[in-house]
Amino acid sequence: MKTLKNILLLVLLFSATRLSAQTDQATLTKIITAQNFVFAANSANPLNSADIDRVMRKMPGYTGGGNINLSTSNYTLSITPDSLVAYLPYFGRSYTPKMGDPNDSGIKFTSKDFKYKSTQTKKGGWTITMNPNDVKDNYNLTLSVTKSGYATLTVTSNSQQAITFNGTINEPKIKKTK
Repeated sequence: MKTLKNILLLVLLFSATRLSAQTDQATLTKIITAQNFVFAANSANPLNSADIDRVMRKMPGYTGGGNINLSTSNYTLSITPDSLVAYLPYFGRSYTPKMGDPNDSGIKFTSKDFKYKSTQTKKGGWTITMNPNDVKDNYNLTLSVTKSGYATLTVTSNSQQAITFNGTINEPKIKKTK
C-alpha cells in the first residue's frame, strides 16, 4: 500500500512538472505585441472526426478519438510583421480540389499582405485573428493563446471544412549565419 502511494505521488509530481508554463508571461507578451512568434502544432482535430476515424482505424497503431498526434512533426505557423507562413497538414473534407502538384496538400502558404489583430482576454491570454489577402484560398485563422503559452489555432476556409490545431507559442529560432 505504501509503494502504491509513492508511485501515485511520483506520477502526480511528473504530471505537474509537465504542465508547467511553456513560455513565461513577459516573453509571451513581448512576442505577441511585436508580432514575431511561431505556433508549433502538437495535434490536429478535424471537424469531421467520424469520417477520419473510419479511415484511420485501418492504420496500424491508431488509438482512435479523432485527435491526430503531430508532436513528432514540424508543422508550424510563423508570424512576423511582414509575413505569415503556414506549413500545416489538413485532414477533412475539401469542397474544391487542389489541381496541380499532388504533394501540395495541406494548409501551405506564404502571405506578405495580411490582416493581424490581437486582443487580450480577461484571463490574461490573447485572441489573435489573421486573414491573408494574397493567397489562393480564403483562409481565416483564429489563434487563442493562454497566458502560459498554450494555443489553439482554428483554420476556416471557403474550400475546406474547418480544422483545429493544438500547440504552443514560441519565440522564433534565430538562424545562424556562416
